[in-house]
Amino acid sequence: MKKLQLLNNLALAASCLILTSCAIVRGYKADGAAGPTSYSFEHHVHDTIANSKTAFSFPYAKQQAEWIDTLHFFTQPPAYKKPRTLWQALDGKTDTQGVLIIQNDSIIYEKCVGDITTDRLATVFSVSKSITSLLCGIAVDEGYIKSIDDPVTDYLPELKKKDRMWQKLTIRHLLDMRSGLAFDDTYSLRLKDLKRLNAMAKLNYGKNVMKQIKGLKFENEPGTKHKYESMTTQILGVVIQRATGQSYTSYLSEKVWKPLQMESPAIVNIDSKKHRMAHAFGGISTSMKDLAKIGRLYLNKGVWNGKRIVSEEWIRQSTDYNTDNDGYHFSWYNTSWMTEKPEYPGFYAHGIRAQVLYVNPYKHLIMVRFGKRDDTYAFIPYMFELLSNRKEF
Repeated sequence: MKKLQLLNNLALAASCLILTSCAIVRGYKADGAAGPTSYSFEHHVHDTIANSKTAFSFPYAKQQAEWIDTLHFFTQPPAYKKPRTLWQALDGKTDTQGVLIIQNDSIIYEKCVGDITTDRLATVFSVSKSITSLLCGIAVDEGYIKSIDDPVTDYLPELKKKDRMWQKLTIRHLLDMRSGLAFDDTYSLRLKDLKRLNAMAKLNYGKNVMKQIKGLKFENEPGTKHKYESMTTQILGVVIQRATGQSYTSYLSEKVWKPLQMESPAIVNIDSKKHRMAHAFGGISTSMKDLAKIGRLYLNKGVWNGKRIVSEEWIRQSTDYNTDNDGYHFSWYNTSWMTEKPEYPGFYAHGIRAQVLYVNPYKHLIMVRFGKRDDTYAFIPYMFELLSNRKEF
């Protein structure tokens, strides 16, 4: 067994030397073989997203929803032979650390295990994509981006010389994951997957994101096929930065973190101190309580305490309940993919390790889940959808 492991390690090292970048080795040194964790930002290069001096805090409801701990779930199709409680379902394979549930602007349920608290910063991974989408909507409202049907080359003109497909790629394609780019989100260490893994590793651990973008190829014409991958949102982040003339970090701070009165500064990973390109695809680290405020903004159709932050139309297009584009719109998921159409459908943002922000506007519910891993991936939002449709709410 040890000999086989040694051979695998040697093969990995040899393959990395063959590849044009040693980002895989850099990533291995930074996060180990298991890949990035909720707290990887602590040893990554990052910028700080500043918050306001005055914070908004969700109050705790006088009556806590203790019944959630004793409620048993039946799932269809059945995930388990016997009905289970929420934490029995979320524990084990999912390695849940914290669940926060807010209804009618009050915390009705909060439970944490391990080393997480609802105030501690943790990386939300691809939930960052949904936050980048929000930032894009604000840039459209402010006129920095004239139309989401503008070609990307209007904002990144240097790409015109790279491939004619770039001029067909629009901001809408980026928002809906229809870029046509030859890029894959893979974490596999199999030898046949190492080239694809190298591309993802370069995105996570490379020191010049813009250089990587310039070297991209297309596998389909933009707009013809929905395919989820992280590079698409990274390009959207660069577009926002170029359009506004501000750094991603600064714009996010001024337009979201400060207006939403976040309780803590947040963190966003960057490619390097030299280029300072934010990881718009998955690099934001925040707390459960502050992430819930993004949910509150969407719940209230873009308004925060009487002040409009983003247009109601942007919220509508992001959360519209239909099956188009596999239920993925403007970097948010709706629940139309689930086998049972719920009476009160919700929408959600989702990242690896099953970091989830779920919102159900019919029940005025916001649910947040942080964890270390999730082997079932889509199971968490499914459980939240089942929970939100309970008559007890």
